[in-house]
Amino acid sequence: MSATSLILLIIVAVVVALVITGLVASRRRVDVEATDYARHVAEADGALERARATDRGWDRAALEGAARDALGARRPGVDYDDLHLVLVEDRPGVDEDRVHFVATDDASEDVRVVLARSGGQWVVERVD
Repeated sequence: MSATSLILLIIVAVVVALVITGLVASRRRVDVEATDYARHVAEADGALERARATDRGWDRAALEGAARDALGARRPGVDYDDLHLVLVEDRPGVDEDRVHFVATDDASEDVRVVLARSGGQWVVERVD
């Protein structure tokens, strides 16, 4: 075996090892992020339940309806499959309350919808 062949074989082995290591690390990161995302969604649901127990303005169906209306108005014609509650900001009083949803469409594009309570009604603060 010539020196050139040996060097090429070593280079290929190192590249293959780096690719495999990168794939393993990437998979671990995806698993951790998925676990964190599920935990954040569960925490937001829990916060909503606590807020609803003390304040009757936190109706999940009304919040989702307002978020879907905002998506329809700001991005007409796009069908969002999933709507996840990801953050509840239950501040003292009622006019500083906020709720964050993340909607996912067929193309896996995430859109954040932030609703704020004003005068007892949920209004769109922003759609990102």
